[in-house]
Amino acid sequence: MSGLDPHLFVILGATGDLTSRKLVPALHRLVQRRGVQTVVVGAATSPLDDASFRSDLGGAMSQAGIDADDAAAWCATNVHYERIERDGGYEGLKRRIEQVERDHGLPGNRVFYLALPPAVFPAAIERLGDAGLASGPGWTRLVVEKPFGRDLESATALNAIVHHHFGEHQVYRIDHYLGKETVQNLLVFRFTNPLFEASWNRDRIDRVEITVAESLDVGDRGRYYDAAGAVRDMLQSHLTQVLTLVAMEAPPAADADHIRAEKVKVLQSIHGIDHDGVVLGQYTDGTVDGEAVPAYRSLDGVDGESGTATYAAVRLHIDNWRWQGVPFYLRTGKAMQRRVTQVAVTFRQPPVCYFHAVPDACVDHSDVLYLTLQPEEGFSLEIEVKEPGNSTRLRTIPLRFSYSEAFGNIPEAYETLLEDVIEGDQTLFVRADEVEQSWRLYTPVVEADLPVDPYPAGSWGPSRARALLGDTVANWATS
Repeated sequence: MSGLDPHLFVILGATGDLTSRKLVPALHRLVQRRGVQTVVVGAATSPLDDASFRSDLGGAMSQAGIDADDAAAWCATNVHYERIERDGGYEGLKRRIEQVERDHGLPGNRVFYLALPPAVFPAAIERLGDAGLASGPGWTRLVVEKPFGRDLESATALNAIVHHHFGEHQVYRIDHYLGKETVQNLLVFRFTNPLFEASWNRDRIDRVEITVAESLDVGDRGRYYDAAGAVRDMLQSHLTQVLTLVAMEAPPAADADHIRAEKVKVLQSIHGIDHDGVVLGQYTDGTVDGEAVPAYRSLDGVDGESGTATYAAVRLHIDNWRWQGVPFYLRTGKAMQRRVTQVAVTFRQPPVCYFHAVPDACVDHSDVLYLTLQPEEGFSLEIEVKEPGNSTRLRTIPLRFSYSEAFGNIPEAYETLLEDVIEGDQTLFVRADEVEQSWRLYTPVVEADLPVDPYPAGSWGPSRARALLGDTVANWATS
């Protein structure tokens, strides 16, 4: 037995890149691994039929590494397509859903995945509700991609529309970064290892840095990105979610409600982000991995005088007993020197320099714990050791752990998250009050008229960002 209920997986906006590149390959791998009965209905405005939609998906699945014959056979049996009118209702979609469920002998369990532009989320949710699709013979779950709103006002309004038709227990606001094994393991790492549990506080930690650096530029996403920018696209969602897991208190129980409640408390303890603790940037011409990268303003869909930030760094403080006085630094950017997502926890130095006779021993040396989410998931702890032989010099040596070396291939983020949706586990998904608390912090930032510094593609961002760290820190830990 798979342990997962047979269900219908309905994708609204099914002809988009997300469906073919991520969702359907992840569903197929989940079917292969867990043996669950998953039937897909793709819905979009494109004039396709079942055969053409299956052909398109089969080709995309083979490009994702799935055997072409296996992909074609699975699509022929389990994939359907329903064309919907751009401004029409979903009554026809409802009839098709009921017919497919009868044909496949499904019990009426349904997932509705909004693989749509954020601007049409409200209309799609209203149409689902008006068509009577917010509930069914079995369970019904709604998955909403980020960004969830553009600011606090729009996020609150979208939550109101969602809750008019769906209960919060039905809603899965997805953030694919929370599917990373290292992110999931943060709670295990922190709360089941006494060494780190005892050290995870203001007495032992000097600062925390969270970096999401992308070597890719904006590319052909210029029209979307110019209306979003780095704060909305990455900082408010991905990095802040990681922040809450790094900083939260131990929940009274390891379930979704208690874990998400502790995450909300972290956000409530951040009383604001000072504008002098924000650095924004936009990449200019440069080189990444030996390839020339054109300036952001030269891309199709981007205003030639655009002030949109492709880089954002912030300094914030969590005003509670555990973290009082410990600065947290979050930064993200496009067209950076290399691709890496990493949490760097820098521990305080010993109170007294004991080895006065050892060269450089009393120079600033701090143990640093690196939790890496991508590209190689794992962690390393940098500690000081004595060089062998007669030398009395110290050397920084990392103690490393790699998920792939220890466990082989691990499920991709979307596979993990879709499995949780089908199981009904909301732990890794964002609750309504959580998304509103996050926007409470970042709405003043996106609405402020802050300077946007240029930085060459292939660098680590604007030079002014280093100043966020203060006079006593030479550079960012991740570089």
